[in-house]
Amino acid sequence: MFRTALRNVLAHKGRLLMTALAVMLGTAFVAGTMVFSDTLGQAMKNSYSKSYSDVSVLVSDRDAGAGASPRQKSERSTARLDEATVKQIAALPGAEQARGVVSGFTAVADRKGNLIGESWSAKGGNYVPDGSGKDSRYPMADGRGPQKAGEIALDKETARKGGYQVGDTVRIASNGPAVDARLTGVFTTDDPEVSSGSTLTLLDTASAQKFLLTPGQYSSISVKAKPGTSESALLSEVEAKLPSGDRFRTETGRQLTDEQTKMIAEGTGSMKTMLLVFAAISLFVGIFIIANTFTMLIAQRTKELALLRAVGASRRQVTDSVLVEALLIGATASVAGLVAGVGIGAGMQALIRALTPSMPTGPLVIAPVTIVVAVVVGILVTVLSAVLPAIRASRIAPVAAMSSGDQPATQKSLLIRNIIGSLIAAGGLALIAVGASTGNSDGRMPVALGAGLALIGIFILLPLLSRPVIALVGPLLAKLAGTPGKLARQNAVRNPRRTAATAAALTIGLTLVSALTVLGASIGGAVDRAVTSAMKADFNVTMANGRDMSPELVSQITKAPGVAAASPRLQSYLRIDDSFTSVDGFDADSFDQLVRPTMTGGSASVLKQGQVLVDSAIAKKSNLSAGSTVKVSYPDDRTGTLTVGGVFEKSEMISGVIMANAEVAKHDPNPSVNDILVKGTDGASSTVKQSIKDATGNNPVIDVKTKQDMRDEFSKMITFALNMMYGLLAMSVLVAILGVINTLAMSVFERKREIGMLRAIGLDRGGIKRMVRLESVVISLFGAAIGVLLGCFMAWAVNGTLESSIAGLTTVIPYGKMLVFLALAGLVGLVAAIWPARRASRLDILASIKTD
Repeated sequence: MFRTALRNVLAHKGRLLMTALAVMLGTAFVAGTMVFSDTLGQAMKNSYSKSYSDVSVLVSDRDAGAGASPRQKSERSTARLDEATVKQIAALPGAEQARGVVSGFTAVADRKGNLIGESWSAKGGNYVPDGSGKDSRYPMADGRGPQKAGEIALDKETARKGGYQVGDTVRIASNGPAVDARLTGVFTTDDPEVSSGSTLTLLDTASAQKFLLTPGQYSSISVKAKPGTSESALLSEVEAKLPSGDRFRTETGRQLTDEQTKMIAEGTGSMKTMLLVFAAISLFVGIFIIANTFTMLIAQRTKELALLRAVGASRRQVTDSVLVEALLIGATASVAGLVAGVGIGAGMQALIRALTPSMPTGPLVIAPVTIVVAVVVGILVTVLSAVLPAIRASRIAPVAAMSSGDQPATQKSLLIRNIIGSLIAAGGLALIAVGASTGNSDGRMPVALGAGLALIGIFILLPLLSRPVIALVGPLLAKLAGTPGKLARQNAVRNPRRTAATAAALTIGLTLVSALTVLGASIGGAVDRAVTSAMKADFNVTMANGRDMSPELVSQITKAPGVAAASPRLQSYLRIDDSFTSVDGFDADSFDQLVRPTMTGGSASVLKQGQVLVDSAIAKKSNLSAGSTVKVSYPDDRTGTLTVGGVFEKSEMISGVIMANAEVAKHDPNPSVNDILVKGTDGASSTVKQSIKDATGNNPVIDVKTKQDMRDEFSKMITFALNMMYGLLAMSVLVAILGVINTLAMSVFERKREIGMLRAIGLDRGGIKRMVRLESVVISLFGAAIGVLLGCFMAWAVNGTLESSIAGLTTVIPYGKMLVFLALAGLVGLVAAIWPARRASRLDILASIKTD
């Protein structure tokens, strides 16, 4: 039987080609993902291994810098890391050297005033020369290190990008106004963050402290142990010198390296998981192709298998022979997929390197687990997909050797299938409805479980759905294509199981694509409405790095020519009913010109009277309304009573409580300044926009956005995310196309006699081609239509679980895009039918008629 299975594989290698290709693509995706992730992770580990090579213990100040998290007054400490602390630690018995480190966000502008690099990776630090006047951590490639205020040094790559040379004037900025400095040196460094694309600006220590922290303050202290002193022993000595409390964090070099390694592993692991999910989708689509292929092969070999049974082969032997065929195909395709996956991994690495030249790279990592997983997964998917066809093959009676042709499914088996599918689909839809009705995250698990069950149920019911759905387009096909159209419709519904298995592959892809598209449109619409309805200002001014704005910037923007009204948005918090609630503070006099909350009770003008506005969610939770009073705790630990002057609809653009800035400042002397809202005398004109930029000294970190800019920026994010998802789903769609080609090609072989008879009674080659093409288009559109409907329904259910998180979220169906998806599915059907249609039209009439 093994020899028989091997001969069958070799005899039908052409018909099994698409199946093997589907398995190969799926395993290649898996192997490529694992190779790329392992290679990138290893390269990053090797690069970042130098980060703490000269650090035995690092002391960090959690409250240092603009990025420090705010603490309540009772938790604040006046202690800080300064020069005295550095000297104390340096004098410890186990310390060889202690270095005070200043670090913080520092942006560098190019000659056009634009930010060099990304805002999140722009760093600044202090240059610490030794007795020779040099800092060993930053060897100079040109010039010297900064020695006084107004001087800076840049890393070599940043200087190159900006076109700067020693002696040039460079504009830099932190969270305050931009300043000009003279470039005194260009340095090199093995800092992995810099080599990965971050910009690094060095100042002398005093200037760095003033620019990034406060005079005399360090953000951390790096300590190196003496030979023979362990890191843990030095850590104990250092901790003994620090004040009690959690403001200062101490870690050994080993702990820092382990944390970094863990972060890299988690980051690459998350990426690997996401990619493997899409690889699994491709393999899942392949299951339908494999099962369909073996089902058709067995139908075509009914007489052959019956003869085997007649000459003594047992049912078990017939089953095993089919599974051995699947095993051989799976093993061959998996090995080929593994090889292709290594190529994909190398290609992905080259692509990332081309897009991000600073990304760490290294030799390809092909771990043993990658080889095992790729081969085992490919074989398992292939063999398991062939189990049901193999069982059907074993049930062929020996008497069937006297006949030929497909053995149709009995009405009983179809009835049982439809009952099971209906029950599963109904259960899944019920779970989805329950989850969507919750309106919050509690419904996500029922929706996810229900979606899985509904998909399985729909797949089981596809044969039942195929007949009525395809029948709807029958008259249209007959009208447009005449006899070939009628034949195409009849062929599409002749074997519902086959049609369903072929269409299911496209259904999966279109379900996911449609759901993502509807979710993107729905969330984008909610954000657009929030910006349009809540923001009355012409401009929103923020820091590109997302940090707080300095009071100096607020003053500069408010005084800019063309600014009619402006207000900083102060962010603080209150404790209401023992829970923290975020607060937005606005200037009470200009509030009505800048913000337009949708009021459901009271008036926004009460801010001038010291009253507050609360959103509908807080009002409902705490049973508040206009005129109510509520007891609160302030950030300075004092308590008080506030009067609610109005209630507004919850908005994503505004916090749950709105207060006047003057009231916020009474209880929080250092509130965060998130952004500044500006109303222009001439509206959102480019003149006013430039005036605001000029007022900040053309600060490269300042973003001045109109409402349309904010919409466009969010739209770009949504579009980028969708395009990435579409790209990852492209592999599964490609596998689905292979399934259509495979089914049509095998169907043509199966219907040789029928095609020969059609040719004999007058249907020309063009008619045969149209028949096969239309059959392919009908099957593709059937699968796509079911997928689009399912996707829209799934997106509606997911939106139901997001209503509490995204105010004003409603399901938006972009009908234009849905029609495009259907049109593309039809095009896929046409493309997939090119080869099978051509093959069918070229069949010899007499040879086809006498086919047995």
